[in-house]
Amino acid sequence: MRTDDDADETLMLRYQHGDAGAFARLYERHKGPLYRYLLRQCGQPTVAEELFQDSWLKLIAARASYTVQARFATWLYRIAHNRLVDHYRASARGLPVSYADDCPEWTDIPAPDAVQPENQEERRRQSERLLALLAELPEAQREALLLKEEAGLSLEAIAQATGTGRETVKSRLRYALARLRQGLGGTS
Repeated sequence: MRTDDDADETLMLRYQHGDAGAFARLYERHKGPLYRYLLRQCGQPTVAEELFQDSWLKLIAARASYTVQARFATWLYRIAHNRLVDHYRASARGLPVSYADDCPEWTDIPAPDAVQPENQEERRRQSERLLALLAELPEAQREALLLKEEAGLSLEAIAQATGTGRETVKSRLRYALARLRQGLGGTS
C-alpha cells in the first residue's frame, strides 16, 4: 500500500520542487505501462519509442505548472494521448505491426503447473488471437481498453485523459470487450 509520501501526485510535486529522485520513481513506476499503451496504439516500435520520449519530455517541460487536479496517471496519459493524436494528424497510419513479434511477454503467458503442455499450446494460440483482435479494434476502443487494463485508469480518468465523456468511454469499453469476446468465440 502506498503512503501519501509515495503517492504519484506527491512525487510529482516533489519533482516540481527539484527532487530528481522523485522523478526517477515516477518514471520507473509508469514507463512500462506507458510504453505498452503507445506501442499498442501506434503499432510501430520506433514511433512508440519517439512518442514515449516526447511524452516524458512534455511532462518535464510542464512540471512547473503541474497542479493536482486528477490522478498523476490521468495527467500523464493525457499528455501521451495528445502526442498520439498529434502523430496521427501528422502522418498516414500504416499497417499494424504484429504484437506477438514486438511483445513476446504477452504470448508467453504461463499456464499453471497443473495444466498439461497441450493446454499450454492452446493458451499460447489464444493469447496470439487476443493480440491480433486487439490490434484490429478501432483506435478509440483500443485506447479506452488499454488505458483501463494497462494503466489501471478509472472511467472518469480515461474520460479526462482522452477528453471525452464518461458514457463515451463506457460505450467504447463495452464495444471493445464485445468484439474481443466475439473474436475469441464467446458470447457478446
